[in-house]
This record gives sequence, C-alpha cells and structure tokens, in this order.
Amino acid sequence: MKALNPVAGLPRVARTERMESAMKSLLFRYATPLLTGLFLVILVSGVALFFHFGRDVFEGMHKWLGLLLIVPFALHLWRNWKPMSIYLRKGSAALGVLVAVLVATGFVVFGGEEEHGRGRPPQFALAEFVMASSVGEVAPIFDLTPAELVGHLADAGFVVWDEDQTLNDIAAASGRSAREMSAALAEERG
Repeated sequence: MKALNPVAGLPRVARTERMESAMKSLLFRYATPLLTGLFLVILVSGVALFFHFGRDVFEGMHKWLGLLLIVPFALHLWRNWKPMSIYLRKGSAALGVLVAVLVATGFVVFGGEEEHGRGRPPQFALAEFVMASSVGEVAPIFDLTPAELVGHLADAGFVVWDEDQTLNDIAAASGRSAREMSAALAEERG
C-alpha cells in the first residue's frame, strides 16, 4: 500500500506554508533544549578553563560550541520575542543587561587576565616562556650544549632542524604537543 503524503494534494502555496510551519515547529521544539545543553557544556568547559584544567581538551570545545550556541540562542529569542520584549521593558531586566555590558566592557578596556599574566600560576608562565625559547637558549638550563640537547630531542622522536628553533616549533613540526616536549625535557633533567 502506498503511503499518503499529507501535502501532495494541496496547492503549491499551501504545501509551502505547511512545510514552513513544520520546519518552524521542528526548530522551535529543539531550540530551547539545544540552547540548554550547549550552555551546560560551555559552563563546564569554562569552569575547567578558569582553573587551568584540561586546556587541551576544553579550549577548542569551549570556543566552537560557544559559536554554535548562537544558533539556538537566536531561535530561542525568535520564538519567545513577545514575552522577552515585555520582560526587557521592566527596570530590573534592563539593569541586569546594563551590568553585564559594563562588566564585559571593563575586560575589553582594561584587558583580561592572560594579557597581564594575572590569574594564572606563575609556573605556567615560566613554562610558556621556556617553550617559546630556542634550543640554544634552553640548553644551558640543562647543563648541555645546544648540539647535545638537539641529540636528546632527536632520541625522543623530535625533529630539530637548527638550534634557533623554539621548543614549541619543534614540537609542532614533529606532530607532538608542548606537553610531550615538556615530558621529554623533564626526563632529560631527571
């Protein structure tokens, strides 16, 4: 038996309107749950990033899903525009939005934590500084010549072309992470 298509017998305009209505219904039905789910993921990843936990895992997730959050947010606003506009006319809602904008403006004008090095452990800043240094600059820390450090890095599976490369560049060129480079250097020292 052939399945009946409920829009097949309708005039073209009615079919288009019915399909648009079905699409709106589908989008509206899932906009709020998707918004809530993405918000929760971004909340967890944001807290993890704030406490410098799992940056390799959470940073990309936080950025990309934050961008994706725009879509269900826009759909949620579209669906709830009338009650939202009534709510925003109240003084408390406007005050809340104003405070959020002022706080965000403060970060833009005065800079965030990372720019001034505040808010993160100093050992992380030191590690980033060392990783941004060349083999020639880092070798004396390990009581090695640059050539000896190049040899040790090569033994650990890193590709080093010259002593002026930074440790970050060597790790990237070798398809390895900065964490793996740090581990190889720690073994050298240990």
